[in-house]
Amino acid sequence: MRKALVAAALLVSTSAWAQTASPAPAPLPKVSYIHAGQLLDRPGERPRGASTIVVRDGKVAEVRDGFAAPETGAELIDLKDRFVLPGLIDLHVHLLGIGGDPMRARLLALNNEIVDDAFYGAGNARATLMAGFTTVRDLGGEPRSLRALRDAVARGDVAGPTIVNAGAPISVTGGHGDPLNGLAEHYAHGIADQVMNTCDGPEDCRRAVRRQVGLGAEVIKFMATGGVLSNVSGGLGRAMEPDEMRAVIDTAHGLGRKVAAHSHAAAGTRAAVEAGVDTIDHGSFLDDATIRLMKEKGTWLVPTMLAPRAALQQARAGMLPPATIPKAEAAGAAAAASHARAIAAGVKIAFGTDSGVSKHGINAQEFALMVEAGMTPAAAIRAATLDAADALGREDTLGALTPGREADIIAVSGNPLDDVRVLERVGFVMADGVVHKHEAAR
Repeated sequence: MRKALVAAALLVSTSAWAQTASPAPAPLPKVSYIHAGQLLDRPGERPRGASTIVVRDGKVAEVRDGFAAPETGAELIDLKDRFVLPGLIDLHVHLLGIGGDPMRARLLALNNEIVDDAFYGAGNARATLMAGFTTVRDLGGEPRSLRALRDAVARGDVAGPTIVNAGAPISVTGGHGDPLNGLAEHYAHGIADQVMNTCDGPEDCRRAVRRQVGLGAEVIKFMATGGVLSNVSGGLGRAMEPDEMRAVIDTAHGLGRKVAAHSHAAAGTRAAVEAGVDTIDHGSFLDDATIRLMKEKGTWLVPTMLAPRAALQQARAGMLPPATIPKAEAAGAAAAASHARAIAAGVKIAFGTDSGVSKHGINAQEFALMVEAGMTPAAAIRAATLDAADALGREDTLGALTPGREADIIAVSGNPLDDVRVLERVGFVMADGVVHKHEAAR
C-alpha cells in the first residue's frame, strides 16, 4: 500500500512538472561572418572588393559590401588579405585505392582488400578537400565502398568533398572497365558470375545500369572506347555499339541519373553524343564534325588534361606496362590539339582531372593546362565552379556564393584571375559551413 501511494505521488508530481516546465530551447543556428578582401561570388563576372559573406547553418545567407560587424554569437573569419571564391568542383576523380602510384598499387594488390581501398579513399578525399575541391564526381570504384565513403563524408565522419558517385563503369565484355581483363583464365572463370558492370547488347546494358543504380550510383559512367591503362582489342577505338550506348543513356536518364562517357576515339565520342550523353570525358581525338555535333547538342567536354601527362610519365618510368606508352603518347599528342580546337569552337567545358591516375591533391594543376589550351583564367575558374555545377545538375546549389547556395568557400593569397596557378596553393577551405583549413597568408 505504501509503495502504491509513493508511486501515485511521483506520477502526480511528474505530470504537474511536465505541464509547467518550458520546452528545451531550439539550438541557435551556427553563424559565420567572413571578411573577404576580394570576392569572386559569381565566377565569370568581375570580383567584388571588400565584402562580408554571412553563413547560416551551412549555407550562404547574404553577401554585403564592406566588412560588416558580426552579430552577437557569430564567428568572425578574417580573410581581408585573401581572394575568396566558391569551392572548386572536379568532375572526374577516382578516390578509392592508391592514386598516382601504379607501381605501389600493383605491389600491394595481392594483399589489399576492399576495406583497404576504402581507407585509402578516405585519405584521398581529405587531400582533395585540402586542395580546395569541395565537390567531386567519382567515376569509377567499388560501388559499396564508394557509397560508404560518400555517406561518411555527408555525416561529417570523414573530411572530404561532397561525392557524386558512379560506382563501377558500364563496359562491354573485354572492354576498358571489364574487371576480368588481364586475369589468368582460371581466376577469371572463378569470379565471372560476380561481375555486374559488364554488358553485351542493349537489354543487358539496361540491366547493368539498373544494377549500378541499385548499388547507390548517383551518376552513370560507361566506356565508349578503349583506354590508355588497359589492354583491349581496338586500342583506344570505339568499344560499345551505338544501340548499347542508347540503352545505357536512356535507362540512366529514365532513373534520373546523368551519364558520362569515357571516350578517346572520335567514332566513340560521336556515337555517344548522338545517343544523348551528358559529358564526354577525355575526348582525346576530336574531329571537326564531332565538335560541331557537341556544340549542337550542348554536350559538355571534361578534358582531363592532367591524366595523359601523368600516365605517360609513369609509363616511361616503368610504372605501367610497356604497351601503355604508345597509347599514352598518341592520346596526349592528339588531346592537346583536340581540346584547343574544342575550346576555340565554343564547346562547353567543365573541369575534371582523372585524379587517381595523377596524385590526389594536385587537382588544381589542371588549370594551367586549360589556360595553355586557350582558356582565360576566368573561363577556367568558371569551368570548375558554375559550369561544373551545371554539368552536374546542381547549378542551383553549387558553383557560386549567392544566398541559398552551399557554403563551400575557399581563399588564396593572390589573384587567380591574373595567375591561375595561385589556385595550386589554397590556404582556406570551408565545406558546408565547416572550416577544414585556415592557414596564415603566405
